[in-house]
Amino acid sequence: MSPFENKGLILGIMAGTAGVSLMLIWYHKIRKPGAAVRIPVFLDVGNRLNSVGLQNEAPNEEGVVMVLHGRQLQILEKLNGLLVSVDELKREVKFLKEAIPKLEELVRNELQGKGDVQRVSPSHRATKRRKAEAASGAAETTSSEEAESEGGYLTAHTDSEGDSEEEKGCMKSPEAIVKSEEEELFNLLQQVDNLHKGSEDDKKEGFRLLLEKDDKYENCVDFLWRLARAYGDLFEMTTDSEEKRKYVTDGKIKAEKAVQLDARSAESHQWFAIMCGYMSQFESVQNKIRNGYLFKEHLDKAIELKPQDPFLYYLNGRWCYSVAQLSWIEKKVATALFGTPPTSTVEEALQNFLKAEEMHPGYSKYNYVYLAKCYKDLGQKNNALKYCDSALSILSVTNEDKEAQKDLEALLLTLKL
Repeated sequence: MSPFENKGLILGIMAGTAGVSLMLIWYHKIRKPGAAVRIPVFLDVGNRLNSVGLQNEAPNEEGVVMVLHGRQLQILEKLNGLLVSVDELKREVKFLKEAIPKLEELVRNELQGKGDVQRVSPSHRATKRRKAEAASGAAETTSSEEAESEGGYLTAHTDSEGDSEEEKGCMKSPEAIVKSEEEELFNLLQQVDNLHKGSEDDKKEGFRLLLEKDDKYENCVDFLWRLARAYGDLFEMTTDSEEKRKYVTDGKIKAEKAVQLDARSAESHQWFAIMCGYMSQFESVQNKIRNGYLFKEHLDKAIELKPQDPFLYYLNGRWCYSVAQLSWIEKKVATALFGTPPTSTVEEALQNFLKAEEMHPGYSKYNYVYLAKCYKDLGQKNNALKYCDSALSILSVTNEDKEAQKDLEALLLTLKL
């Protein structure tokens, strides 16, 4: 109901009440002396008028007076209730005026991302309470609503602030998340690189750390080739043939995926080539030759991308020497499968081993052993003995060093004959 309609209703009620009062005054002047109505009886009749119809009212003068007084009481009660409602409406408006600035602040904070204020607004909460308690009395409603409204606002505001602080602790911007993950990955890779240079236990620990994060960084090239390298470490450390086969199979898969993700990664090509070389130990002649082609293809790519690495030249020397030592049957199989067999010479192998030694003197025990083998095959016994002595000066630490020592001892026997 609009304010204009409320005012009209109030004026109408007041006019009707004034008319009834004038009629009562006129009646008192002309009524008989013995017709006075007692106040208690009047009040009692007024209280019963809600259940008694006009058809039951007595036609005598006393009944008429009681009916009129009863109607007057009803009108006064309605008028009083209306005035209470108007007063309540004023308080509601006042409350809303006080709440609007606070609501603006909450909205501003939400837009600025300072808090997720998803609570019932104070005015809505207060309005619902007022509607629920309207029938219980105006005075009681007024005091309880004001207290609950203030309490409701404080609770909502406090809850919102609490949620905001909690969310601040767990919510991060996309940039912060990416930066955090990059730092975690950088620290992990740095740690496993250091472990790779250590003892066998260190290498096993590096492998364990990488394996734990395999699902998280399965599409990260730098992670994948390091995991392939760790599989290579375990391949070198174990002596069980089944374990070797498993490690090289899994390592080849990781290295191949790294190459597919980034064809410009020298390390990915390097470790895929190494895995192909390891795999040839467990394959038939046909697959051994196929892996040899893959080895050479990816090794050449790695050298092209990283020409300063002596290890790549050592690997290339190994490939050249192995191809130079292929048997007749292996060359025939290669010709049948690929049209032309792989070709290389002992001289090419020697140049690669010398390149590795030039770039990094004393690079490895095995590099000296293969230098000695090349010179022996070329008929240069003195140079072969020279590099045998160099190999003997290096202690056997790794399994590869121990294998080199066995080859060295066998080579010395043939040179001293």
